[in-house]
Amino acid sequence: MREFTFSDEDLKGIANDRYHHPHPHVQRKMEVLWLKSHHLPHEQIAELAGVSLRTVQRYLDDYLEGGLALLRRCKWRGPETELLQHEQSIQEYFWDHPPRNTKEAAKVLFEQTGIRRGRTQVRAFLKTHLGLRYRKVAAIPVPPKKTIEEHAKEQARFLEAELEPALQEARAGRATVFFLDAAHFVWAPFLGSVWCLARLFVRSATGRKRYNVLGALNAVTHEVIRVCNEGYVTADTVCTLLRKLADAGLKTPITVVLDNAAYQRCALVQSLAKELGIRLLFLPSYSPNLNIIERLWGACPNNVHAGTRRSSDVDWTCGTGGSIFTLAFN
Repeated sequence: MREFTFSDEDLKGIANDRYHHPHPHVQRKMEVLWLKSHHLPHEQIAELAGVSLRTVQRYLDDYLEGGLALLRRCKWRGPETELLQHEQSIQEYFWDHPPRNTKEAAKVLFEQTGIRRGRTQVRAFLKTHLGLRYRKVAAIPVPPKKTIEEHAKEQARFLEAELEPALQEARAGRATVFFLDAAHFVWAPFLGSVWCLARLFVRSATGRKRYNVLGALNAVTHEVIRVCNEGYVTADTVCTLLRKLADAGLKTPITVVLDNAAYQRCALVQSLAKELGIRLLFLPSYSPNLNIIERLWGACPNNVHAGTRRSSDVDWTCGTGGSIFTLAFN
């Protein structure tokens, strides 16, 4: 029996393409490889994937011959596009110079290969053969004096050496880890539509009246312990939250993961944490992606704008990253 080994990079590609590849035929191929990576027998793979045993063997033969690149190709009946002759060079160019739209992509293809194609054909080539998708560009906060590579290296070191060991202790029940951060909600009316003879106006808040929530999210149970006010979040607010954590009746050591805001890293907060026996684990600067509670705050506005709750008694249940968080304000 042949031995199949899958690299970590291939496993990530398989896990993504089995759900997100634009062509369902390729998704089925990746499902077969995913099941094979879990050491299931071919008969069971064929049954779970809904294909014949011979098809399973053919997909695995293709993987051994050409890897994921060969499996991502759809063997259409009829002539193949001439662009496939330049697939590797086009893919490398678009990796370094992603096009803004199909019009620009068509222009680049003509300049690189001398082959002119319409926007529909170019769009199909990008999706089907190159596996590209039209995605919104995301921003990465980076310290002014560091490159993206240096910042990513520092985050990886912190994650491996400090954060992940703390989370492993929490999962094992030997410690409790909280992710701490503040959110600032602005009081404002929910404007909807009604049947009326003339446009209606409702009174709105004057100025910028905020409702501040300083929360600590339990990394394992997802419970949120919070301190709320309508003024400002200061070092005294952080100290109040630390006292609430210390009085929560936890029987394991407490670690609080937080950013480098001045009111959180000041001597007052650090001295109180030391007095309460709470370990403060400060994230690298410009690292909101490592603070799990940021995902909770990011999900709250979407729930609020739905207009299903009253601002005086808000109970938000937010699903983020496969987990459910419940946050209630009374």
